[in-house]
Amino acid sequence: MQVEWWYWLVAGVLLMLAELLVPAFFIFWFGMGAVLVGVVLVIAPGLSLPVQLLLWALASVLMVLLWFRLFRRKGDAGPERWTAEEWVGEPGQLIEPVSPFTRGKVRFTKPILGYDEWTCLADEDIAAGERVRLVSFQGDMVKVARA
Repeated sequence: MQVEWWYWLVAGVLLMLAELLVPAFFIFWFGMGAVLVGVVLVIAPGLSLPVQLLLWALASVLMVLLWFRLFRRKGDAGPERWTAEEWVGEPGQLIEPVSPFTRGKVRFTKPILGYDEWTCLADEDIAAGERVRLVSFQGDMVKVARA
């Protein structure tokens, strides 16, 4: 049985779609390796199955290693902030006023845990436009104080 180029493309797409079920972003690269083998077979048909499997394995492993190397290097670029407590003290600016009994809104210069605007609470009246600093997290809101 001859393995056709489109077999590899279908297998690659199925592997990439399987990544939706596995949240590790790992299977995706094996799918990309299969797509690469399919493209190589379009350009150079007639490669034997062992050569195809070797090309797929090498391409997949190289893509995984390259991905994790780039991902690790990107994380080493600055301080890693993976927990909420590491953001305490971060400066921001109120875009809606806040008081002890009224929620406001604050915008931070850097996104905090993926968001640059947060609903906020405060122990004192603070007008919109004033600089504040993050004091703590209160569920899905932040507590701020004057900077």
